[in-house]
Formats: sequence, structure tokens, C-alpha cells
Amino acid sequence: LLEKMADVSLKEAALIVGVVAACYWNSLFCGFVFDDVSAILDNKDLHPSTPLKNLFQNDFWGTPMSEERSHKSYRPLTVLTFRLNYLFSELNAVSYHFLNLVFHVVVCIVFLKVCKLFLDNRSSIVASLLFAVHPIHTEAVTGVVGRAELLSSIFFLAAFLSYTKSKGPDNTIVWTPIAMTVLLVAVATLCKEQGITVVGICCVYEVFIAQGYTLPVLLDTAVQILRGKGSIPFSMLQTLLKLIVLMFSTLLLVVVRVQVIQSQLPVFTRFDNPAAVSPSPARQLTFNYLLPVNAWLLLNPSELCCDWTMGTIPLVESLLDVRNVATLTFFLFLGSLIVFSLRYPGDSSKTVLMALCLIVLPFIPASNLFFPVGFVVAERVLYVPSMGFCILVAHGWKKLSNKSVLRKMSWICLTVVLFTHALKTLHRNWDWESEYTLFMSALKVNKNNAKLWNNVGHALENEKNFERALQFFIQATQVQPDDIGAHMNVGRTYKNLNKTKEAEESYMIAKSLMPQIIPGKKYAARVAPNHLNVYINLANLIRANESRLEEADQLYRQAISMRPDFKQAYISRGELLLKMNKPLQAKEAYLRALELDRTNADLWYNLAIVYIELKDPTEALKNFNRALELNPTHKLALFNSALLMQESGDARLRPEAKQRLLHYVKEEPQDANGYFNLGMLAMDDKKDLEAEAWMKKAIELQPNFRSALFNLALLYSQTAKELMALPILEDLLRYYPDHTKGLILKGDILMNQKKDIVGAKMCFEKILQLDPTNVQGKHNLCVVYFEERDLIKAEKCLVETLALAPHEEYIQRHLSIVRSKIASLSATEQSTPPADGTATAAAEEKKTSFPNLKKGKKEQKSTQTTVGNSKGHSKNKKGTEKNNVEKETPKKSTKEIKDIEKKRVAALKRLEEIERILNGE
Repeated sequence: LLEKMADVSLKEAALIVGVVAACYWNSLFCGFVFDDVSAILDNKDLHPSTPLKNLFQNDFWGTPMSEERSHKSYRPLTVLTFRLNYLFSELNAVSYHFLNLVFHVVVCIVFLKVCKLFLDNRSSIVASLLFAVHPIHTEAVTGVVGRAELLSSIFFLAAFLSYTKSKGPDNTIVWTPIAMTVLLVAVATLCKEQGITVVGICCVYEVFIAQGYTLPVLLDTAVQILRGKGSIPFSMLQTLLKLIVLMFSTLLLVVVRVQVIQSQLPVFTRFDNPAAVSPSPARQLTFNYLLPVNAWLLLNPSELCCDWTMGTIPLVESLLDVRNVATLTFFLFLGSLIVFSLRYPGDSSKTVLMALCLIVLPFIPASNLFFPVGFVVAERVLYVPSMGFCILVAHGWKKLSNKSVLRKMSWICLTVVLFTHALKTLHRNWDWESEYTLFMSALKVNKNNAKLWNNVGHALENEKNFERALQFFIQATQVQPDDIGAHMNVGRTYKNLNKTKEAEESYMIAKSLMPQIIPGKKYAARVAPNHLNVYINLANLIRANESRLEEADQLYRQAISMRPDFKQAYISRGELLLKMNKPLQAKEAYLRALELDRTNADLWYNLAIVYIELKDPTEALKNFNRALELNPTHKLALFNSALLMQESGDARLRPEAKQRLLHYVKEEPQDANGYFNLGMLAMDDKKDLEAEAWMKKAIELQPNFRSALFNLALLYSQTAKELMALPILEDLLRYYPDHTKGLILKGDILMNQKKDIVGAKMCFEKILQLDPTNVQGKHNLCVVYFEERDLIKAEKCLVETLALAPHEEYIQRHLSIVRSKIASLSATEQSTPPADGTATAAAEEKKTSFPNLKKGKKEQKSTQTTVGNSKGHSKNKKGTEKNNVEKETPKKSTKEIKDIEKKRVAALKRLEEIERILNGE
């Protein structure tokens, strides 16, 4: 490329760089807007964890080309540059905009080189400057997805420049530039589809510029050959050979492209391009009228709009429509230019011809001539056609400036045009700063496009401004009453405002607007895939009502029957079936979804949750691991797989569980649950100091974290730091006054460490107020009565406790001890109980209950059953963790049961010793 630009001087290049920088510096402050969201933010193909081969299997938006919902835009090399941006700066928008600016500079410089083939040096610079500052280019340069235009244009122009070197001395053929042209055409096409049209420009260049033919000469030669009065000249044979090679290469590229899209055109609706589904003559009249509309945008780019779909340009339905005058005028002007350029020899006609080729041929893919496109007008597709427009303007300016009378005026006009266009471009860039500014600027130009009202609503919705968003969504339904998407947006916003009745009404309206099933006609081909989400949204809404779960399931099945490859329907149905306690059917739904997409980490995660419900932790862990293979940063899979390993009781899995939790807290540094479970792992490993540090971190992030507070206090009590546990328990009981286990632990510490019998008594009494049948609390209160030397009350209390737990042998023994003590005191009429021995008995007896407190240690480790979906699965995580964090584990591991039993046996032995002392007295 540098070699081809050799005759562009450094001053000229510096001038172009300066002008582009002056016009587009503020684009660096813009974010990701409009189509950038789908192509950049939501596109997994940008992530380093995604295999590179996926770029060549998926479309521009990251959807597999094999899927019907694919847009069929195949631009893997453009996506590769996005991936490089992501590699260096992830989602920092500045780097993406800067690279776009650099590419625009390169295009301008290469375009200058092309201009010099047909214009003098001064006019070439004028054309290049006009191209550099033209406001129509803001969508291609400032919009990040416009990079497809920029990259394709670079290789488009490079391919043309290469072809111009294919003519050797004495009209010989130089094959190396032709081979390079074919290669560059292929590269341009892999950046954007319109790159292939450069072949047509090369053909026109070869016949009318390189060989110098005019249309009359070609017609005369053809007539002579047909009459048998002459043969084909050798030079013409050489030209034909070159054209055949070019055309064959092009045909090969077209065949490959058709194979890539699997002979399927994308599905567009009448909302995307109303004229495409209109009857004759409205379709033809409207498509023809769109040509002068595009030409007017090049000529007068004063009112620019990011979206020209839907009702932006009303259909031309009659020959009497006054807009047909514009169409007729355009074709007359274009026809006169074509006749001039083809009929007459000379440099001027050649310049006009090449300018027309640059305008017309690259625009053909967007013209609806051969296939419908998903838009009415798109400013970005005028990026290459504007090159021909700028050449025409520069050529006309040269003609005027050569006349002495108009020279001064021509320079003044040129200066004004360049200055005003530069200002307009600079100002237009600010519109792309955010989605809100972009769509509001579009509404100033066009208020008849429901999509723009919807998009402003989406921008406000993203800012959680649901009330204002609702106003724009409702306005969209008024502008386009049959817009299914607008009614879906209204329904979703009502749901966000907790107005479920209104939400359901809106979804029902959207559902009623869906096309009816026609026997024998494939349904999916007649409806936009995203419109089927109305069934998903409606089902998700009504399934909040437990009595309507079957109705919700019916909606999911209806969506699947309409579109058997509707992956999201299977995912949502799987979630519902889990809720309906039908894990086997949920498993079937997820397996069906996995048949459609085995690279979706969320699906493997959801299947793992199903296996947890089916009590198959081994399979659950396998599926968690599959999710993490596909997405190593899958937060829910990291967290829940670590919990599953922790719950297994297998010490060999603890190191891996710890690594996953460490990875999780790296991804979610503000989530206290991650640090808490790291603390639990450390407690299992008897790493007390480490456990203490993790628990403190969890409490620092969430001061009212119930389980972290209790387990930290429990840790202190188990490591002879009972007095440090007291302030933690005070915090716990301030937030949760009815925490029974916390009250038991506090009472034990107060009684045995602080000797505060009154405080301990208050704790145990509070427990019995909350739960009169709590055996631990009741028994410990009996011990308090014994400590207070109220033997009668202690006896009565133990009798009541024994009634609650008649099979507890230790309660029977303690009741016997108290009764023998009462008998002894009655006989001797003495009332001096052995306080120390009793206190010890109380302490040891309470310890027999404390192994049960270990449930507090395990209760937080129950595996989450949040079911992820293809979008936003992490949003549900925290709420579910908080709900599950206090659930007791359904069953304990064998090791835990053995540990508790050992502690129980040891405690009973100590009790026997205490009883012997008491009996001795």
C-alpha cells in the first residue's frame, strides 16, 4: 500500500491528517451506541476465550450463520479488528474510535492517489478534502460498526490501484497486479460485502480508460464482426481475457459467499423496509424515489438521521405523487452524464465515467435491485459512493476555476463548502456521544419513525428512568400502531414499574398482532425472530402467579411449535419446569437447547442446576465444568461449582473450590458471598486466621451479613476467643434479634466466661419466647435455675424439657441429679449447693448441644439454584445467594456426622464425671 502511495507527498498526507483530526477529534469522547451494542458489547466473538474459527462461522453480530435469525452479514476481518481492540483495551470506547479515525485517514490518502489518476494535482486534493470532511461520513467514522465501510474501502481502492498496473508496455498483460487485485477484492469482501463491486469498476476502467474505447467504437466493432466484415482486434482479445479472469474470480467469490449464508437470505419485516413487502407499483416507485433521496443527502447533508426505517419515508403509491418529479429529474441528470461519459472521448468524459462508476456500482448492493435490504436509507452505505460524488464536484470546480470570471467565486464557494461541512461534521459527532443524544437528534429530523421513539425509550430504560421511557414507548405505538416491538417495550416497562396488569395487556396486544399461521407456509420465514419473544415475555410475566404455571408453559410450547430452533424458548421453559418441580422435563428442554447451541455456557450451567435438583452432584459438577470451559469467567458457575465441591466433603476438591472462589471474588470484588464461602473453606481446613480474615472482609462489605456474623462468632468461641465473639454476636442480634443459635451461643459465653447469669437467662428466655419447643434453649434455662439454686424450678423445667425430648438420656440423668439433690437437702435441711460443680455441669451440658451449632457453619453452603439464561443471568445471582445463604443443608456428609458423634460421646463422658461429683456431694 505504501508503494502505491509513493507519489502522495508528505505535505499532502499531513494536510489530510490535520483536516481529519480537526473534524473528528471529538469522536474519541463518544461511547458505544446503536448497532455498536450488538456488534461490540454483546458480541462474544471479541473475547479472547472465543476460538478464532468462530469469527469465520458467525455473522457480524456474533450469531452463527447457520441460524435463521442471523443477519447474514459476513465480515470476519472487521470483527477481527474489533477483537484486537478488545485484546488491548477491552471495552474502552476511545481505542475503537481512534482506530476508526486512523482508518478514515488511510482511506482519504489512498483516495487521493486514485483521484490523481483522473484529475490534476490540485483538483485531486480538493476531492480528497471534500471526502475527508463530508458530514455523511459521521455514521461510518464515528459509529464504531462503520469500520466495515472503512476497512472495505481501503482494500477496495487498493484493489483498483493494483489493477491499474496490469497494463504493460505495448498493451501486454501483467498478471501479478491482476492476481493481487483478486486477493484484495476477496479481503475487501470479507470486510464488507460491497467490496466485490470494485470488480465492475476495474472492468469499466479496462475498457473505457485503459483501452480508450468509447461506446460508439464498441458498437461499430460489434456490428462489423457480426456482419463478417472484420475480426476481433488482438488488443480487444487481450481485454476480453483480462475481463474473463476478473469475472470468473468474482463468480467464485459470489459462490463462496452464497455457500457461507447457506443460500438463505436474512429475514426482514415490513418495519425494516416497508417498500420491500409492498405491492406494485408502490414498491418500484418507492425504490426509485430512494435514489434521489440518497443523492440529496450527498448534495445537502444538513439533516442527518441514524435510522431511516419504518415510516421515515412514506411509500410512493401513485404515479401522481409529486415526489416522482424528483425521481424523473434524477434519472434525466444521471442519464445525461452516462451518455456524455460513454459517447465522447477525452479526459473529461473519462473522469465523469469513473466518478459515476464509484457512485453507482458500490451502491447496487444497497439499492434493493437484486435482493431486499434491512433499511430504507443508510448514510453509512454512501461512504464509497461519496468518493465518486467528490470527484464530480472537484472536476466541476476545476472547470469553473479555469474561467477567469468565475475563478474567485469558485474559490470562495469551495472554502465555504469545506468550512461548513467540517463544522457540520464536528457538530454531528456530538450526536453520537450516547444513545440518548443520538436518537433525540434523529427525532428532530423525523418524528414518523416508531423505531426512533423506541430507541430513545431504550436509552432512558438503561438509565432506569422507566417513567419517561414509558412515554416514548407509548408514543411509538401511536406513531406505528401495528409495531409489535413497541407494544412489547410498553409491556416490559410496565413490568419494571410493577404494573403487571397493564404489562399483560400490552403483551396481549403484541401477541394479537403476530401473523397468523398459514397452512403449508413456513411460519419462521414470515416473522422477525425477536418478535416471537412476545410469547417468552408474556410467559415470564404470568408465571410469577403460581396458579398460572401451566398457562405459561403453554406459551413456551406455542413459541417452540412456531419455531423449533427457538433456543430461548427452551431455556425459559426449562426454568419454568424446574419451578414446577419437573426436573426430568427441564433436563429434556435444556438438552434440546444444547442441540441447537453447544457453545452456550449458560445452558451447561442450567443443566448443572437440573442435576442438582435430581440429586446427582457428579453430573452437576461435570456440567459446571463444561460451562467454565466455554466461559472461564462464568460467575454463577464459578460460585456454585465451588459450593458443590465444598458440600461434597471431599478434602481433595477443596483446593480447586478455593481457586474458583478466588476467581469469583476477582470478578465480583463487591460480593460478600464469595469472601464468606472462602472463610467457610478455611474453617473446614482448620485455617482459623485465614477464615477470620475472609469473614471480616465479608462483614466489611455487608455489615448485616447474618451467616458471616454468626460463623465468625462461632469461630472465636471454638478457638478460645469467646470474649471476642461477644461484640460480633451483639451486632448479629441487633440486625436479627430472633437468631436462635446466636442467642444460644451468647448465653453460653455470658454464663461460662463472663459469669453473667442474668444476661444468659435473658438469652435463653428470649429463645423460648420465639420457640417454646426449643430443647437446647429450654435445657440451658434449666441449668440457669440450677445455678441460681432454685432446685424446685430447675426440676419443673427439666420435666418440661424431658416431655419435649423424651429420648434424650442426658436430660433424664440431670433430672435424677436434681431430684436427688432436692431429697438430700430436704433430709439435711442444708442449702449450700456446689456452685462450681453446677456451673461446670451447665457448661458441659450446653456443649452437648453446641455440635448442633455446626449446622450454622454448613447452612450457608447450600448450592444456588438460580437458573441462568442467555442474557443477564448474573443479574439474578445476588438475590438468590441471599435467599439461599440461610438455608440448612438437607443432609450432612459422613465425615461431619462422625465428627459430631465424637464430640457428643466426649461430652457425655464429661457429664458422667460431673454426675459422679454431684452424687458424691
